[in-house]
Amino acid sequence: MNRNCRVMLLVGGIVMSLLANAGQAFAEAGWQAGTARAVITPKQSMWMAGYGSRTSPSEGKLTDLYAKVLVLEDARQQRAVLITLDLVGIGQEMTKRICDSLADEYGLERHQIGICTSHTHTGPVVGMNLGPLHYLLVDERQQALINAYAKRLHAQVVETVGNALEDLQPCRVAWGNGTSTFAVNRRNNREAEVPALRTEGNLAGPFDHDVPVLTVRSNDDQLKSVVFGYACHSTVLSFNQWSGDYPGFAQIALEKQFPGCQAMFFAGCGADQNPLPRRTVELARHYGDRLAAAVAAVVLTTKMQPIESTVETSYREIDLPLGQLPSREEIEADAKSTNKYTVARARMLLDQLDQGQSLASTYPYPIGVWKLGNDVQFILLGGEVVVDYAIRLKAELRGTKTWVAGYANDVMAYIPSRRVLAEGGYEGGGSMVYYGLPTIWAPELENDLVNEVHRQIKTVAP
Repeated sequence: MNRNCRVMLLVGGIVMSLLANAGQAFAEAGWQAGTARAVITPKQSMWMAGYGSRTSPSEGKLTDLYAKVLVLEDARQQRAVLITLDLVGIGQEMTKRICDSLADEYGLERHQIGICTSHTHTGPVVGMNLGPLHYLLVDERQQALINAYAKRLHAQVVETVGNALEDLQPCRVAWGNGTSTFAVNRRNNREAEVPALRTEGNLAGPFDHDVPVLTVRSNDDQLKSVVFGYACHSTVLSFNQWSGDYPGFAQIALEKQFPGCQAMFFAGCGADQNPLPRRTVELARHYGDRLAAAVAAVVLTTKMQPIESTVETSYREIDLPLGQLPSREEIEADAKSTNKYTVARARMLLDQLDQGQSLASTYPYPIGVWKLGNDVQFILLGGEVVVDYAIRLKAELRGTKTWVAGYANDVMAYIPSRRVLAEGGYEGGGSMVYYGLPTIWAPELENDLVNEVHRQIKTVAP
């Protein structure tokens, strides 16, 4: 062996040793995590989001509303930022403003950020999300309050992410899965008949009763944060008081049971699932306590699986196709409807056309995928996603290791499966008027969405 070969072997050996030592150092470094929160309850009475039946602004508070942040940093210093909001939803413009600010202030890239809303129907209007529900109803004073709240929310979220980044400290991350059964498929069960159907064991329709759970513990075993999800509408309450509905009560119960822990909720694919029966504070607390108990059972009575300190994140907006667009004449006819929400949407669309803008035939639909260690696949879907998507994606991917959030990053409309779209009804198309989109989705939306999830899953695979 000549001298050059010996030198190359020596250098190669040193490099391999350094890489091995670096890998060992990364493995020993483990996770870093930081948490923070801010109260986002409006400071004064203003218009509420979620129900078109309301005729007046808010009247007091049952519980506070929160923005909560969990930052995870893996052994390679890759970060993922989860933001949960006790709101019915936010639109793409608000999400873009928040993400642009996070990029400017903290160097975070879009794919590292997930914004999940609980879809509580007892929170405030945010910008023009669900615009036709308040487009014709609010006066100039209320619109000014809505605009001011959106501006304040943006600032609070950005500040809270910064506080969570400052809180980064060594931790351990684990996952588990529980069950809670109060969600009922509202398309297949009449609300008034649910108590009897439940008693008889005759509830119909698809559902997803899984409760995915992520725990973050400090190195001295203190529970720092618990993240959990459930596929069910946050529609127990419909009055005019601020509240987080059952997800809010679940978070309150967990934080009481585990002092010092920050509980964070993400809504699953529950667009066609309701908490039934409903409409009382007692039931909202009851469902919240049941969900909290399911989470606590995972934390206390199961062997939660540790998650290796790696996180991969991906994000893309796809052009999700809409169906046949209406003509101007059809929109003008809608503007004369006896339905005030049809009128509101028509006027919004006519304003758009009068400004020289054409109606879009697609919508930039957000899809994010996080891979935590070698186990959890966390899929973040925009809009009000029906349960068929969770069932299909779990079957095609990794079962209970696949977590599917709806209402994430942009709540622009209901997202029916091809089955639900064909069946029609509220989730299949009737709801589009309340979001201001000009028509229903095209039949290929399900496969376009699922194919993109699979594509991103491959990009984050080890």
